[in-house]
Amino acid sequence: MKRLRLASPAQPYAWLADRGVLLHVGVLVALFLAQLALSDYAILSLARVMVLAVYAVGYNILFGYAGLLSLGHAMLFAAGLYGAGLSAAHLGLGAPAAFLAGIAAGFVVAAAFGLIALRTSGVAFMIVTLMFAQAGYLTSLYFADYTRGDEGFVLKGEIRRAVLPGGLSFDLANPVVRYNLALSLLAVCLIGCLALVRSPIGRVLVAIRENEDRTRMLGYDTEANKLLAFVISGTIAAASGAAYALLFAYVGATFASIQYSILPLLWVLLGGAGTVLGPLVGTLLMFYLVDVTSGHTSAYMLVVGVALLVLVVWFPKGLLGTLRERVAPWLP
Repeated sequence: MKRLRLASPAQPYAWLADRGVLLHVGVLVALFLAQLALSDYAILSLARVMVLAVYAVGYNILFGYAGLLSLGHAMLFAAGLYGAGLSAAHLGLGAPAAFLAGIAAGFVVAAAFGLIALRTSGVAFMIVTLMFAQAGYLTSLYFADYTRGDEGFVLKGEIRRAVLPGGLSFDLANPVVRYNLALSLLAVCLIGCLALVRSPIGRVLVAIRENEDRTRMLGYDTEANKLLAFVISGTIAAASGAAYALLFAYVGATFASIQYSILPLLWVLLGGAGTVLGPLVGTLLMFYLVDVTSGHTSAYMLVVGVALLVLVVWFPKGLLGTLRERVAPWLP
């Protein structure tokens, strides 16, 4: 029988000896220091990667931990994108209020979307989410008078200045400001995801992924937990979309297309589904693989496809997933 251990005064600082926590803090510190050695172009590229990695982090909560394969997350990303962009352009909201409006829009859409989609499972769930995403995409085209459809619209003027309580303001046209705001959002989402997956809720989500029937038999409300995962995942995706609209000053229907439902799936699979840092690694790899190869050949998608095929064959659980399986079982 295991003997219960009483809490000691040193326990509040136990995270200092936690390799998983130290790894995540180290990655965030490295990203912060990277801006000191990068050009403005490289800073903006990496800022874009970090915002998209937030989207992948949200997707990973649903797919990697709860085991639900959604093909409709572009609708949730676009909810945040349009929630922030339209409220800033047409309602005159400042950047902080527009960002919160984007998150709120994503939360509402995710809750409504999840309540309907989670009535299904397996292939039916994939099809329903895909249909919802296509409906969202067509809606953004139908209301082109406001959304400007595929052409999109650019955010200009005072919208590009974030004014915080106390008079503190940030110019969102400044590459360094955009980089650090993107890094801040990524840091909140990564640490939040790490806390979630180590919590009892996170363990229940993994149990649902592995065997939902057994988890239900143990007395857990699997439907409520799946809906919670869907809403958290969708809200994070919307936060990414809202940040993209405000930091890069562009809103367009392309981000609501099926492509942006497939991309986070690829990023998560490449980095490692069910790993906290996997989405970031996968997004970095995919983004720079396309960026580098497109500068050397017009057939860059062929090169990217071959590279991804090799990675999938040699790293079947993604880069970090395979690393965790073979070398570092402590990776969260």
